[in-house]
Amino acid sequence: MIKKFILRFAFFLHTSKRYKRFKAIVENFLLNPDYKYKKYFDIFMISLIVLSVAILIYEVEHTMPPWVDFVDIYIVTFVFTIEYVARVWVHNSWSKEVVKAHGEAKFLKKKFSLWEASRGVFKSKFFYLLTPAALIDLLAILPAYRPLRVLRIFVLFRVFKLLRYTKSINQFVEVLATKKFELFTLLFLILFIVFTSGIAIYVFEEKSNPDINSLFDGLYWALITISTVGYGDISPITMEGRIVSMLVIISGIAMISFVTSVIVSSFSEKLDELKENRLVEEINKTGKFMIFCGYGQMTRVFLRNYSKELGSNYIIIDKKRDKVEEAFKEGYQAIHEDASRHDVISKFNIEYSDITLFALTGSDVSNVYIILNAKSLSKNIKVITRASDESIANKCKLAGADHVVRPNIIANKMLLTAITQPVMYQAIYAILTGRHLAQLDEVMLVEHQKLVSLKLEEVNFKHYKLLFIGIQRGLKGDFVFNPDKRRVLNEKDILLLMGREASINHFKNSFQGVDYGT
Repeated sequence: MIKKFILRFAFFLHTSKRYKRFKAIVENFLLNPDYKYKKYFDIFMISLIVLSVAILIYEVEHTMPPWVDFVDIYIVTFVFTIEYVARVWVHNSWSKEVVKAHGEAKFLKKKFSLWEASRGVFKSKFFYLLTPAALIDLLAILPAYRPLRVLRIFVLFRVFKLLRYTKSINQFVEVLATKKFELFTLLFLILFIVFTSGIAIYVFEEKSNPDINSLFDGLYWALITISTVGYGDISPITMEGRIVSMLVIISGIAMISFVTSVIVSSFSEKLDELKENRLVEEINKTGKFMIFCGYGQMTRVFLRNYSKELGSNYIIIDKKRDKVEEAFKEGYQAIHEDASRHDVISKFNIEYSDITLFALTGSDVSNVYIILNAKSLSKNIKVITRASDESIANKCKLAGADHVVRPNIIANKMLLTAITQPVMYQAIYAILTGRHLAQLDEVMLVEHQKLVSLKLEEVNFKHYKLLFIGIQRGLKGDFVFNPDKRRVLNEKDILLLMGREASINHFKNSFQGVDYGT
């Protein structure tokens, strides 16, 4: 009976949209660095940590008012406890694993074991509780237990919680982690020198130096000497002791120089990566941006003409370091990555952003891989690519490209037009480059609902001094030049108009919004 009740409860949680939505929100607040409200949660938690440590310091020499104790015990600790429980909760999904195991047992016609299905989940949560981050969270809660006064010192562990909420500290730790072999080697070398020199100074000075009475005194002297601190409370007086001191001082200077070089080299190696990660984070916050894969001629010309309109809502990805440096010199935002790799495109906030991706590398194969990776992450990413010939263009379309540009064909057509029809060439060139008063523009009926359900003959384009070129059914539909005037406009249609900028803007403003039949 209890087993059936627990199983039904698991199915209820697994199918409840409200439960999943709430858990997703909690998970975003705790774990998703791209969640737009997480920074406010982090600031709130940092404020509580600083407040609790300030209370601990103030309490050393002052009597705490009752309301301060109330805030520290019942509010700060309560928030930390809720956060601790929430992190354990979102670590994995018990209901998902139970439902999955039940489905597999039913499919294979074998006996379902609720314990077997739940054991893996609870085991994973248990090992999570033993991680350093979870232990710090637990120790940060203990100071609330007032009968054991010694537990108040665990307030200091709340400072370590800052590692969760400050990216700079995390990045510093990550950089040091890349050199952990060198640092551990250095640590063991320092311990060896401290231990041997401490024993030596104890042997040489114990009988003649009143400040050295035990091996601990010798080890203490060795540590403060090799660190170049030198308090002066213990000084060797024998010739042997002074020789040991000189060797330890020289070793200390060498160790400090080595540590400095290791840290500087690790930061210099990671500095570009940290800058690029910060750039990606800033781009993700914009919500709408463009990704240029490859810094070639097409990307360069496009940004040279439209970078001001884009502002900072774009990023260039190129796997060649010299291309990235060239982009930086010309004032563009760029990162050194291979855009054909799946993990590179997945860095961007695909789910919550309006992204247009340009696959403009010099390799057709790389462009196809970029298209496949982008479309595998989200079908909503608009992908525009270049192709060298018809066969590559077909492959790009099969990979999911929304638009394929063939610069060689376009250049040849324009060249032929310039030779055979120079007047037409001048007109087309003037319109495409914006050197003519008239310009081409698209009107998407999704954004101009008042046009929906109207017939083309009911829309007076001449009144707005516009030339109607044609219509396209949806983003991937066929384009029709000068369609039948009795054609009814649908929500997914896109109109292509030609006219002055003022006329086009006036037309869009007239049909902006939804028609409620007023």
